[in-house]
Amino acid sequence: MEVQTLSPEVIQDTITSTAQTIPAEAISSTFEKDSIDLISYRLNSRILSFSDEWFASASNLLTPTPPIRKPNTFTHAGAWYDGWETRRHNPSPFDWVIIRLGVASGRVRGVEIDTAFFDGNHAPEIAVEGCFSEDDGVVMGDGFEGWETVLGKRACGPNQRQAWVVDDGGKEGKGKAITHVRLCMFPDGGIARFRLYGSAVPVFPNSVEEEIELSAAVNGGVAVTASDQHFGARGNLLLPGRGVDMGDGWETKRSRGEGHVDWVVVRLGARGRVNRVVVDTAHFRGNYPKGVRVEGILCGEGEEPVVGDEQWVEVVGEQSVGPDVEHVFGVKEVVKGRVFSHMKLVIVPDGGVKRFRVFGTRDV
Repeated sequence: MEVQTLSPEVIQDTITSTAQTIPAEAISSTFEKDSIDLISYRLNSRILSFSDEWFASASNLLTPTPPIRKPNTFTHAGAWYDGWETRRHNPSPFDWVIIRLGVASGRVRGVEIDTAFFDGNHAPEIAVEGCFSEDDGVVMGDGFEGWETVLGKRACGPNQRQAWVVDDGGKEGKGKAITHVRLCMFPDGGIARFRLYGSAVPVFPNSVEEEIELSAAVNGGVAVTASDQHFGARGNLLLPGRGVDMGDGWETKRSRGEGHVDWVVVRLGARGRVNRVVVDTAHFRGNYPKGVRVEGILCGEGEEPVVGDEQWVEVVGEQSVGPDVEHVFGVKEVVKGRVFSHMKLVIVPDGGVKRFRVFGTRDV
């Protein structure tokens, strides 16, 4: 395979970039409110090609759960690691992996590199590039020259999470959209996880009358806040499919007080008129909520709602739900035709929900 060269822009960016370093303890709070992981395999992202994966598979980079360690465990290749690890003594300047985003395209806001448990064999430095292309084959081809800098070369430490805000414009929908990303590792070594935070840039139907899933992560939906996510992250609610177990749903801790409810607020990928709502309790069989209700609100462009705002209106009245079932609810007559920007799922009193889907038509 021909050695892929690094763009001059990446080398220059090592010196000139204004990317902001984020402390490990602030990574989640920095990105989870307005971003999704554009390369999570739960969004059906794909590893297209790589330079090497002798010790550990590149596909581990996209695993959504934290890395784990198995000391004194060995494979034919060497010590077992939960990440991507290449051979020593790379004759090329860097190792690389090319990934197709799990959304049609996306605007990048941040990069996270986790070298958990890689100590003495971690990647000394990394860089990230992106491109926009409708042809995977072209991107994978030798000598492809369409890569542009996302994050210039950065030093990596051993056994730690590290992240950078690369473009605040991406948060505001002003960044350049990409379809593919290339992670470069100088010169070789290991990385446990790679996250690419940003917002989806969906391809909507030409007709505004066609019903779409307004809340889906692939259509730009984001779970912006929740009362609790002790056992499962709120962002899981907007993923495609019904998942594989309780681990990829939203689950809150057990409540002990009278009148308790938990809630999650979702910013729709497009403002729209809601036709129906789906609340799926797949895999939640002894810990599903007793009931649910759904509320909606219309906020100004770029604004986020206050949870207790009196402008919230009931879209679906309180309904009982059962275990491991996809529940479909119609909306109240009084709100049909009304435009919403955000929806709030309320669960009574607590529990777990796998998916929350809001179907309707866009307001353009």
